[in-house]
Amino acid sequence: MTTDNHAALTTPGLLRLLQLSSVSLPVGGYAFSQGLEYAVEKGWVSNMAKTRDWIALQLHETQALIDLPVLKGAMQAVSAADEKAWQGWNDLILASRETSELRLTDTAMGEALVRLLKQLDVTLPRYASEAEGDVSFVALYAYPAVQWQIPFTAAATGLTFAWLENQIAAATKLVPLGQTQAQQLLSDLQTLIPATIRTAEDVDEAEIGGSLPALAIASAKHETQYTRLFRS
Repeated sequence: MTTDNHAALTTPGLLRLLQLSSVSLPVGGYAFSQGLEYAVEKGWVSNMAKTRDWIALQLHETQALIDLPVLKGAMQAVSAADEKAWQGWNDLILASRETSELRLTDTAMGEALVRLLKQLDVTLPRYASEAEGDVSFVALYAYPAVQWQIPFTAAATGLTFAWLENQIAAATKLVPLGQTQAQQLLSDLQTLIPATIRTAEDVDEAEIGGSLPALAIASAKHETQYTRLFRS
């Protein structure tokens, strides 16, 4: 497995990547605000600029330092047919989730992806196919990415863009933002994705991790909000 930025993405691979990163992928990403709903209720995020800051910080601290380095390691494990190593990456990312709700976001989407990939004839790890434990959406994403010959950089771009699009969709409902503002934010924040991936490529396994206390608080407090549109 290579993480070469210049690895070619064939047309079939590109189409599969678009499928994996589509908002219509039935994994339920749209159902999770990942703490944003509480942050809006408390006034921490109240306009377009604050929304940008909230999401950009997560790109740098969570996507770059946790999710994408785990995806890279998981893809290497899948390429080497080393299911034990893949399970280690799965366990690592779940242990990195700071609250039960952030963990639920990952595992609920992971369960949905397991069901989908079975229908798409993607070979799954025994750990996932036999429901032996919680499965991370991020770690499982490595299986279709490798089997569909999607290079790491492309897979990371698709995974991050899908996450970003779901966050902006949640903000559009919650802040609220107009559709034009939402597209302006998407155009702005997507320019940060290449740097996010470059940072992730240089993160060693021992360096994986991070903490965003306000995000963790918002996620934990979401459970007791009086009214909620999202599951987290």
